[in-house]
Amino acid sequence: MTKIKLTPPQFLVFVFLSFILFGTFLLKLPFASNEPISWTDALFTSTSAMTVTGLITVDTGTAYSVFGEIIIMLLIQVGGLGIMSFAILIFMMIGKKIGMRQRMYVQQALNQTTVGGVILLVKRLFIFSIIIESIAVVFLTLRWAPEMGWGQGLYASIFHAISAFNNAGFSIWSDSLMGYVGDPVVNIIITFLFITGGIGFTVLSDLWAKREFRHLSLHSKLMLIGSLIINLIAFLTIFIFEFNNPATLGPLATGDKIFAAYFQAVTPRTAGFNTLDIGNMEDPSIILMLLLMFVGGGSASTAGGIKLTTFLIICFAVFTFLKGKYEIVIMRKTIDPHLLVKALAISTIGLAFIFTAILLLSITEREAPILTVIFEVFSAFGTVGLSMGLTSKLTVIGKLVIILMMFIGKIGPLTLAFSLARQSVENIRYPKEDILAG
Repeated sequence: MTKIKLTPPQFLVFVFLSFILFGTFLLKLPFASNEPISWTDALFTSTSAMTVTGLITVDTGTAYSVFGEIIIMLLIQVGGLGIMSFAILIFMMIGKKIGMRQRMYVQQALNQTTVGGVILLVKRLFIFSIIIESIAVVFLTLRWAPEMGWGQGLYASIFHAISAFNNAGFSIWSDSLMGYVGDPVVNIIITFLFITGGIGFTVLSDLWAKREFRHLSLHSKLMLIGSLIINLIAFLTIFIFEFNNPATLGPLATGDKIFAAYFQAVTPRTAGFNTLDIGNMEDPSIILMLLLMFVGGGSASTAGGIKLTTFLIICFAVFTFLKGKYEIVIMRKTIDPHLLVKALAISTIGLAFIFTAILLLSITEREAPILTVIFEVFSAFGTVGLSMGLTSKLTVIGKLVIILMMFIGKIGPLTLAFSLARQSVENIRYPKEDILAG
């Protein structure tokens, strides 16, 4: 009997699909829902939870029972921290030796350049998640328990803490967090969770080990500075565009406007929660959010998108070309040209999938405005979970397209491409010749 050998990308795709299908089966159980749920909707919810997206075709809080919500919560935690990370944790707990193949799987899952240090990263990953989520649960419970009672307040806190830290965007309330648009505690804690989860475990581990900014790796410095700048620009832009919009910031007090603009500026980078009605936001705000959703968070994080460092490498490459230079230099460090090729490959493949999905949905969802369709696709690819109201109205084919986009967005365009393509080492070098470009 021939033994099938899977490459790390193929294994990752296989395991992810297996968990999604298992989650679908659990959500289809009679006691998992309060109303009849179709197989398509169960598959959609399972995929959305496992890919930590947050798009929903049925309302989480009303359609699913507590058992169903717990299944969704577990899928979010496993999908956010990584299946292979949990597998390594189990191996360590039972004292089983972790071989090179397992380390390679974790390397692929966490998008690391080498296998060295991946086990330490997994250990820190779980320590970070337990500490951060636990602290958040305490603060959220103190906020919600007086309002809902200690039992419901604690449950809501656990659900939203896990959902936020893993950048999932699932909520047990139909209007997400719109009821807390100006609430300081909810705004600060929830945004702290998804910004921390989205910045990347590599950065958190680097901060833990080195403490001082000047000793951090170039990747960590780029993520911290880049996140601060892009979040600040997004905040100011949305605050200006939406200031007088009667359907969003217009009716709010000045303090609430600041909180709402801040929340909506940082959430498109794959968090998925909203305190404003996305469907009523101004077109310039929507266009900005498309870019934020495409860029996403950090590598080895719970976030999706092409990743901020990928976007920054391309930007620095453009600046390098405009200056007439050949080497990309960032903070006195020369970037390997292979990284630019990888960044371009990720972006190009991602845009190809996005364009194809938009084309398909423009056929299947003929009554939906094209901007709404585009927003839905970008949200799915970036595993964001924000919607302008199209998700629940999707046709069956439309749901399957979005399911595929969520899966691709979580796995990553390159991982999917590598799992399907047969890679070979080229031993022959050919003469160079220029072609005209531009």
